Amino acid sequence: MAWVFLAGAILVEVGSTLSLRMAVLGSKKWYLPVIAGYLVSFVLLSFALGEGLGIGIAYGIWAASGVALVAMLSRVLFKEPLTWIMTLGMVLIVGGVLLIETGATH
Repeated sequence: MAWVFLAGAILVEVGSTLSLRMAVLGSKKWYLPVIAGYLVSFVLLSFALGEGLGIGIAYGIWAASGVALVAMLSRVLFKEPLTWIMTLGMVLIVGGVLLIETGATH
């Protein structure tokens, strides 16, 4: 169940971050889902931690996934740049998180 909570926290946080971009670009009403989404995301993260997921693992996966998803979705939704160097950076971040997770199981 911890992984379900973590996945939910990641998806809600990504939605909140994309809403933040909408709030900055347009209507201020987008700040409501930003605030609510970040609150829900942190609650879901705390549930994942309460289920026994280590904070180093959970936060690493949350942060790496969030960075990658926001970068890819902002390219599609907002036409922001996504260069090969940025993509390489995301691959390195994900690789680092995988190394942390692998090291934690030993």
